[in-house]
Amino acid sequence: MIRKILMLLALCGTVALSVPAYADEAKAADTATAPAEAAATPAAPAATPPPVPNKGDVSWMLTSTALVLLMSVPALALFYGGMVRSKNMLSMLMQVFVVFSLISVLWCVYGYSLTFTEGNAYFGGLDRLFLNGTFDAAKGEFSMAATFSKATPLPELVYVAFQATFAAVTCCLILGAFAERAKFSAVLIFMVLWFTFSYIPVAHMVWFWPGPDAYTAASVVDAQNAKAGLLWQWGALDFAGGTVVHINAGIAGIVGAYVMGKRIGFGKEALSPHNLTMTMIGASLLWFGWFGFNAGSALEANNSAALAFMNTYLATACAVLSWMFGEWLFKGKPSMLGAASGAVAGLVAITPAAGNVGIPGAFVIGLAAGLVCLWGVNGLKKLLGADDTLDVFGVHAVGGILGALLTGVFNSPSLGGPGFPNNWFEMKPGFESIAAQVWIQAKAVGVTILCSAVVAFIAYKIADLIVGLRVPEDQEREGLDITSHGETAYHM
Repeated sequence: MIRKILMLLALCGTVALSVPAYADEAKAADTATAPAEAAATPAAPAATPPPVPNKGDVSWMLTSTALVLLMSVPALALFYGGMVRSKNMLSMLMQVFVVFSLISVLWCVYGYSLTFTEGNAYFGGLDRLFLNGTFDAAKGEFSMAATFSKATPLPELVYVAFQATFAAVTCCLILGAFAERAKFSAVLIFMVLWFTFSYIPVAHMVWFWPGPDAYTAASVVDAQNAKAGLLWQWGALDFAGGTVVHINAGIAGIVGAYVMGKRIGFGKEALSPHNLTMTMIGASLLWFGWFGFNAGSALEANNSAALAFMNTYLATACAVLSWMFGEWLFKGKPSMLGAASGAVAGLVAITPAAGNVGIPGAFVIGLAAGLVCLWGVNGLKKLLGADDTLDVFGVHAVGGILGALLTGVFNSPSLGGPGFPNNWFEMKPGFESIAAQVWIQAKAVGVTILCSAVVAFIAYKIADLIVGLRVPEDQEREGLDITSHGETAYHM
């Protein structure tokens, strides 16, 4: 009996030991056949997820947009308002406030679409009318806009808002040239026409291009370049608006000063600024907001933004000093109005160059801007004989031209500049020669001057035919605050 029990236990142990061995062999056999089965049925490659906007870039661009808004309301309004007479202070504030709002709405209706969608070398298309396609409410999806780096998108609505502030502030700049005598209704008619037929095409010609992600191979570079705006195709450099904003507005301003005629009492009566404290506050806020204007134009929170920020800071300070010392030398006394004007001159001149030049360029451009624009609002203004009330031409057009041309000089790596990618497929910076780039810059300046001057003249004439450009003489003498708006800035 005991022997039978021992034999049964031995048999059970043998079976127990053999089961794991058989399981291991079966597992090995399965493993051996797995590669063959995988080879017979290859796995589908995982889809590459689309690039996601960087939260830091988005935050920076939203902040920059708010800073540019600050440049107009209240900065430019206070800067201009302090330089007119007290009876026209409210009128100046009203014009800036309303024109900024008007252009912001038109930008969202058709301006953005005609500027930043593919069309021809002069105008974009109609794909984004009323911002169509930027946001799909049903799917909760946002369209993306390109920046200057591959696979680094930005929500398109952020770019829409950022560029809206550029368009609006450009139109507001023109207001200073014919301040204290224009009909409010004529101003609005002119702005609609000039924005549509001058700002939009110039901005498209200078800034529209397919974006870096479109350059997928060396063989497509020429085809993609051909889709860009005319001046982009030429290779014109304008980081933040020397041509698009300042030359464009400055030329429209001087044309307006000629067409509108001189103010009553010009050259005979004292037409002094009524509140330079307001002007100084406005200039200071302009300097602050301009960091969004220039550094924001990098479209990313990156090294280019840092360079543009520092150049903007430095060139402005240099221009304040050069204008002040120049005025001190030639007029005997340094003035607060001169220092404030020098700051704006430096900001204007560094705008096209902000991310396109190195620190040496910022020094030179700032120092030159103060002196050249000082001449622009004194000697050149007398030669032209126009009543450019707040020196829009002398500061913005002259400073913009200076900055655009010097960008062609100091973009050179030999002078500390960063160069500019001449092949967006390889993303390598290049620079042909200073002479060649200055010539390209000069052509871009010429196209901008011609476009703005022709459109502005026609737009002023149309406004004059519809409602008349100037207020009657008795209203101009009483002041536009009361006669045009029924209010006064001050109750004393």
